[in-house]
Amino acid sequence: MKHFAALFTELDSTTSTNAKVLALQQYFQIAGSADAAWAVYFLSGGKPRQVVKTAALRALACEAAGIDDWLFEECYQAVGDLAETIAYVLPLDFEASDVGLAVWIEQRLLPLRGLHEDEIAQRIKSYWRELDARGRFLLIKLVGGGFRVGVSKLLVQRALAAHSGIDAKRIAQRMMGYVDAKALPTAPKFEALIAHSAGGKGDVMEAGQPYPFFLAHPLDAPLDQLDYKLGPVSGWQVEWKYDGIRGQIVKRAGQVWIWSRGEELVTERFPEIVALASSLPDGTVLDGEIMVWADSGGKGAPAAFALLQQRIGRKTLGKKILADAPVTFMAYDLLEVLGQDIRMQTQHQRRQQLEEVLRATGLKLSPIERLDSWANFAALRTESRARGVEGFMLKRIDAAYGTGRTKADGLWWKWKIEPMTIDCVLIYAQAGHGRRASLYTDYTFAVWNRQPVDAQEADAVVKAIEKREPANEGALQLVAFAKAYSGMTDEEFKQIDSVIRKTTLEKFGPVRSVKPTLVFELGFEGINLSPRHKSGIAVRFPRMLRIRGDKPLHEANTLGDLKALLKTELLAPVTIGIQP
Repeated sequence: MKHFAALFTELDSTTSTNAKVLALQQYFQIAGSADAAWAVYFLSGGKPRQVVKTAALRALACEAAGIDDWLFEECYQAVGDLAETIAYVLPLDFEASDVGLAVWIEQRLLPLRGLHEDEIAQRIKSYWRELDARGRFLLIKLVGGGFRVGVSKLLVQRALAAHSGIDAKRIAQRMMGYVDAKALPTAPKFEALIAHSAGGKGDVMEAGQPYPFFLAHPLDAPLDQLDYKLGPVSGWQVEWKYDGIRGQIVKRAGQVWIWSRGEELVTERFPEIVALASSLPDGTVLDGEIMVWADSGGKGAPAAFALLQQRIGRKTLGKKILADAPVTFMAYDLLEVLGQDIRMQTQHQRRQQLEEVLRATGLKLSPIERLDSWANFAALRTESRARGVEGFMLKRIDAAYGTGRTKADGLWWKWKIEPMTIDCVLIYAQAGHGRRASLYTDYTFAVWNRQPVDAQEADAVVKAIEKREPANEGALQLVAFAKAYSGMTDEEFKQIDSVIRKTTLEKFGPVRSVKPTLVFELGFEGINLSPRHKSGIAVRFPRMLRIRGDKPLHEANTLGDLKALLKTELLAPVTIGIQP
C-alpha cells in the first residue's frame, strides 16, 4: 500500500506528462504482479465500491483525534477535501506495515461490506494505525469510493509499454475490458498485459473481447478555413453524429457481447440489439451507437437521449420500458470480419464490407451524406437539432481505425453544432477536488422565474435573499436549474473564488450560498423535462463559457427562456433515411 500511496501522491502533485509516465514506470518495476494489477485497474478508471459511509469515517476521525464535529467541520471548510481533512486530524502515531495493495483490497477492504458497524469501526481504526498520512488519505479515498487521480488510461498504457517493451497499441488492445467491475484484476491478468507473445505472433483474442475505440478530434475551424484544413470534400466520408452511447457489438463463438465505450459489458441491458446481432457471422465486430429510435412505417429518427437514460440505469427491463424506449444499434464501422482484424484497412474498404455484412440483419447502417462543398455541408449541419443529432462526423476515406485519440493511423473529426446557451446567476458554490480542493469551483446556477421589471426589482430579491426571507408564492425569484464545474481557466476560478468568499451568506456543510452578483453564460448539449428538479428542467453536459461582466443581474435569462429551448429540442425530428 505504501508504494501505491507514494505513486498516488506523485501523480497528483505534477502536471508533467513525462513525470507521470516515469513515476508509473518506477512503480511497475518494484510492485508485485498482484499489486500492479490493482494499480492498473484503479488508474485506468476502475471504480472502488464504497464500503464505508463517509459520515461513519468522519465520526471515527473525530473520535480518534479527540475533537468535536464543529472543529472537524471548520478544518474541512479550510481544506476542501474529506479524505485530506481526516488524514490531517488523525494522530501522527503509526507503525508502518508492508502489506501490499492487493492484500489491502482483497482481504481487508472488500470484506468490510456487510459487516456490523462496530466491527467496521474497529477495523478502520486499526488500519489507520498501519499507515502514514498519505496512506491514510489513499485508504479513505478507496473505502469511501472517491478515488480520482490526474492520470489517463493512455498514460498508463504508455508506462506499461515502456516497462515491458511491448507496443503501446498492443497494450491498449489487451486492456480492453480490464476495468469491467464483474472481473476483478489478478496477478495473471497483469502478467498477460505485459507478456511477450511466443514467436512474435499476435495475441489471441478472448471470445468476448472488444477493440480499443478510435476517438475523434473536435473540429473548431471556421468555414472559410475548411478547404485549407481538410482539403476537398471528396477525401472524406461524412456521417451524422448521433447522440447515444458509443458501443461495440462482438459476435464470436455463437454468442453476442455488447460493450460501452467506458469498457462496461452492457449486453443484458439491450436484448433487442442482441437479437438483431445474433444473425451476424461469427468473427464480426461492429462499432456504432446505441440509441432509441423513433420508428414509423419503416422510417424514423433518433429519439431524445433522455429516453435512452431511462434504460441505462435499470437492472430489470419490463415490457413497458422496452415498449417506451426501444433501442437499436446504428453501425458505422467494421473492425473484424470472419475473425480477421481489418482495422488497418482504409475507411472506404471497411465501409464497403460493413454494408455487405449488415445486408442480412436488422441492424441500422449509418447513412453517408454526399455534397459538393463544405459550405453546403455547413448549411445542412444547421438542421442537426431538428434531426435529433449533434452535427457531423468527418472520416478520411484513406484512414485506418486507430487506437484512442490519435492521428497516427488516420483521422476523424467531430464537427458538432454550437451548444445551447443561457445567461444565469451563480447562487451556490462548493470546493473542487484534487489540485482545486482549496478553491470553490463547483457551482449551482439559477434563472429568474420571470423577467424582472427593472434592476430595482431584481435588487429587492437579492436583499430578501441576504435577509434569509422566503420567497412568496408567485413572487419574483431565482430558480436553480444546473450545476457546472468546467470551462473556466485557473486564473478565472481564483477570481470567482475570491468573490464567493466575500459574498458567502450561509454554509451547508461543504456548500456555500452566495449573494447573487455574478452572471455566467452557460452552454449545454441538450435539454429535457425533469420532474426530479425544482425547475422542471435538466440540461445535459453543462459548462461555463464565460463570465458575463457586461450583463446586469436583472438581464439574466428566465425559466421561460429555458422552456423555449426545450420546445425547439422537442420538435418532431426530420426523418433520416437509413440504408437497408
